Amino acid sequence: MPFCHVSKYEEGNQRSDTGHGIKIYYRRYGRGRTKVLLITGLAGTHDSWGPQIEGLTGSLEPNDEESPSSGDSAADSAADGSIRGAEADDGIEVCSFDNRGMGRSSVPTKKSEYTTTKMAKDAQALLDHLGWEKAHVVGHSMGAMIACKLAAVASNRLSSLALLNVTGGGYECLPKINGQMISLAYRFLRAKNPEQRAMVDLETHYTKEYLDEQVGSSTRGKILYQQYVRAISSTGMQSTYGFEGQVNACWTHRVTSKDVDVIRSAGFHVSVIHGRYDIIAQISHAKKIAEKLHPVARMVELHGAHLVSHERPKEVNQSLLELIKASESNLSLHMWSCLSKNETGWATFRLSTLPDRLCNESGTCLETTTDLLSKFQFSLLYFFGLFVMAFGYVRKILRLAKPDRVGEMVS
Repeated sequence: MPFCHVSKYEEGNQRSDTGHGIKIYYRRYGRGRTKVLLITGLAGTHDSWGPQIEGLTGSLEPNDEESPSSGDSAADSAADGSIRGAEADDGIEVCSFDNRGMGRSSVPTKKSEYTTTKMAKDAQALLDHLGWEKAHVVGHSMGAMIACKLAAVASNRLSSLALLNVTGGGYECLPKINGQMISLAYRFLRAKNPEQRAMVDLETHYTKEYLDEQVGSSTRGKILYQQYVRAISSTGMQSTYGFEGQVNACWTHRVTSKDVDVIRSAGFHVSVIHGRYDIIAQISHAKKIAEKLHPVARMVELHGAHLVSHERPKEVNQSLLELIKASESNLSLHMWSCLSKNETGWATFRLSTLPDRLCNESGTCLETTTDLLSKFQFSLLYFFGLFVMAFGYVRKILRLAKPDRVGEMVS
């Protein structure tokens, strides 16, 4: 099986800090000089990227489990060629993997082993293992936080950066608090089997409109439910160690001013892509990140929820292809952030406080401002987070305090 042993690629003084014998399971798809690394979100596995893998490479069939490529040097290709396709030089090779704590990758038992920085080092080790000097890095949700850290600690390894349904971590991981979300959180914590988990996942990942769409004699929601149950049954429910560890990674994640400065000065293009009806990662947080990353970032809003990569695959895939094309054609970062609303009809905004006259005259540049939370909302979210953490600790204490049952001895 294709595994990357992280410690093999860590420098000597870092091995005991991040490696710890961690193995990362990965799969590769397609072939070509353009490399794309997909980083999945919390509780997701490598195959969560199905629509993007198929859209970028034209196939969901993984490559044979051969030894890692030595990396196709860009110097081997004199001309840019087409971005899309399955040809060796002009095609796209994609790698997706299971983060530590999920799927077939290692599951550390200590929460301290789960941080977005350490998980970014996992991704960096995987790039080394594959022999990829650079890659277009795409992350979703927690994976987008990891991608941010990778961009900050190894900016020279990125050709471009795409952040899907991202937040800045910490309190921003807390969803909008209402009756629906409290009910979903309660059901999520009590889910003990794939059927119960699938129902919660569907309601948090997609819009109701999408789930109610008629597909033949059934609805999309019913079809997805069966697919989710099969997927969860095949991979198994995420372990407690993995789940709590990945939650810890999200909760402790921070995008520092230093991170922002490094990413802005690295010279690669950034796309921040978000579903405007996401109830898990609120779009206002994504807009704030995009504004911080000006002038290298472009904000793309799509009609969808948290799993917008599945709900609107065509739009997401086209946005990723545009990002790759802009990077490989060396489009100026100023032009990138000033691109007008494109033909597919999604909302694309220039995030800047610069005068409109500085933008390309052929484009329509829209000014946007971040939707700031009020002080009351900040405190409410903060105390809700403390409540959730305290609830978890109380459950653990009660579980430990409960006496073990001893069965009668049978003679």
